[in-house]
Amino acid sequence: MAIVPFLVMLVTLLMGVPIAFSLAAAGIVGIWLQTGDFSVVLRVVGTTPFSTVADYVLTTIPMFILMAYFSASGGLARDLYTAAAHWLARVRGGLAIATVFACGIFGAMSGASLAAAAVMSSIAMPEMRRHGYSDELAAGSIGIGATLDILIPPSVGMVIYGIMTQTSIGKLLIAGVVPGIIVGIFLVIAIVVWVRLSPTHAPETYVVPLAERWASLRRIWSSLLLIGLVVVLLYTGVATPTEVGALGAFLAGVIGVAFGRLTWAGAVEAVRLTIKTSAMIFMILIGATIFGYYMTLSQIPQAVVAAVTDMQLNRWVVICGIVVAYFVVSMFMDELPLLLLTLQLTFPLIVSMGFDPVWFGVLSMLMVSMGLVFPPVGMIAFVVSATAGVSLVKVYKGTSILMIALVATTVLIMVFPQIVLWLPNTMK
Repeated sequence: MAIVPFLVMLVTLLMGVPIAFSLAAAGIVGIWLQTGDFSVVLRVVGTTPFSTVADYVLTTIPMFILMAYFSASGGLARDLYTAAAHWLARVRGGLAIATVFACGIFGAMSGASLAAAAVMSSIAMPEMRRHGYSDELAAGSIGIGATLDILIPPSVGMVIYGIMTQTSIGKLLIAGVVPGIIVGIFLVIAIVVWVRLSPTHAPETYVVPLAERWASLRRIWSSLLLIGLVVVLLYTGVATPTEVGALGAFLAGVIGVAFGRLTWAGAVEAVRLTIKTSAMIFMILIGATIFGYYMTLSQIPQAVVAAVTDMQLNRWVVICGIVVAYFVVSMFMDELPLLLLTLQLTFPLIVSMGFDPVWFGVLSMLMVSMGLVFPPVGMIAFVVSATAGVSLVKVYKGTSILMIALVATTVLIMVFPQIVLWLPNTMK
């Protein structure tokens, strides 16, 4: 009864069935095996779609996504990269650092790592090649930079984690700020050291006139201000995450119109893409909820907790095992389905051992982000390779070197959990 549903999910995934329907199919088979009554399956399938998506908190997701598409409609990614590149052009490896910065901010605004990787590959790769940057460094900076969106608010991954685990979404979003900054600092250090040890990877620097540098900032200050406003409102408790998302979407639209970026056609397209993306996420949530009913009936999470407790392992041994498992599985699955599938097992275990749910949320985000760029799969690596015309070997080489920053941040927050918890604990 435990093995068959997981086999159903594995087979359907290998057949190319979308993850939402694979989870639902596995859950349906599991519920039927547990109850032996198909009428129970019909009741679950009949009521779950509405009961899942009718949750008021879920409105946070389409609001954040709409804010992202409004912001991106006027070429935000190119403006971010241009501004960062102009200010860092005199630094060896500066274009790679600019790429990481632009990927992180655009990824946070768009809420999609794969979209950030595709857009930035077409923008940053030609520029870095023109200045003599190696494909390894260029592709690596794009791939790693695109993973930062899951930490920087507003993060859809954090919202999903909060909904699934009943953890404060506001605290989760704020908890990612300091680790996100630390990852950025470590990435800058990694790039600087890399080009210092091997100058051929970034041979050229150049000077941009001061007037052009200040002009580039005029194109992005409003978007940066919007992100800052979102963080401040969440931190001060003036508004809930849902209200912040709605206000952010409204202000993103106002800014787009005021600066002549957002046209009527662009607004309609942004709404269409928001509906499409939100529907995809909600379908995955519905499938995960059906699978969750099976998990509840089978009591697999309780059995796992009891088995680990009986082994009397040190809790840090257990958390290290979870970290390794996340890292391995994330190589083969996108971030949101992975969270929805695994949290039903891992979250009860970490709570029973006294770990803070907010801290584990940030740790989970770091784990799934690493899997997106690490071989043998790493979906962001495939996107960068296809969009930029770089071999997968070179992409993996670049991301593997720069992944040192993600690993170092992970170790740091495991040794010093207060790095994650300090800012949320000071919230009102």
